[in-house]
Amino acid sequence: MTQTTSLLPVLQAEHRALQDFIALLEKEERLLVENDTEPLLILSEQKSDQAANLSKLVSERRVQMESLGRALDTQEQALWQTVGELGEHAKRANQTNGELIFMKLRHNQQALTVLSNAAKKSSVYGPDGQANFAPGSGRSLGSV
Repeated sequence: MTQTTSLLPVLQAEHRALQDFIALLEKEERLLVENDTEPLLILSEQKSDQAANLSKLVSERRVQMESLGRALDTQEQALWQTVGELGEHAKRANQTNGELIFMKLRHNQQALTVLSNAAKKSSVYGPDGQANFAPGSGRSLGSV
């Protein structure tokens, strides 16, 4: 017995969810490029929620496709093609954002290393709060 259930509703839901996810990824990219890191925490929560929703929709679509028992009709096939293209777009956008995050992390680690080294070299007081003057390190305290 062949099922006559349409795959359109589940494909349309996945299509909308992918469009929303891509919009979120594009917003994330803008924030990363503009170095506006404050909203990224909230955005990452939204991104996780949307990714979970997408995963659920993909699972539902897979189950329906397996149980369909027929080839996709023209409208379903066109939407399926678009969903696949949006999925690839989302994958590339997510990879780009990952690379941006990695570059920013590497930059921040380098800046921290520079600052840490500078602080060690110019330390006037040690960790115990006592003056930290090494003999031969330059002029003595109070000298002109």
